[in-house]
Amino acid sequence: MRTEILQVTGMTCDSCITKVTEALKTIPGVGDVNVSLSTGAVTIQFDERQASPEQLKRVIQQAGYGLEGAETTQKNSGKGCCCS
Repeated sequence: MRTEILQVTGMTCDSCITKVTEALKTIPGVGDVNVSLSTGAVTIQFDERQASPEQLKRVIQQAGYGLEGAETTQKNSGKGCCCS
């Protein structure tokens, strides 16, 4: 298992945590996901034979959230949060 820590932007509530966690869990090989709303850090344990960091980043962006330091980020009309 490999661990990746990503800085996710646009999360503002517990529903955001659920949305990011559920999106990541759809990727085969993803195990434990820990989301810190206060820091924006998302720690993901995954099997690198089944998943890649690029897949992790892509699914977070597809869920409507941004990534700090990402070379390619989607322009989102909202914050990604269901509350906005």
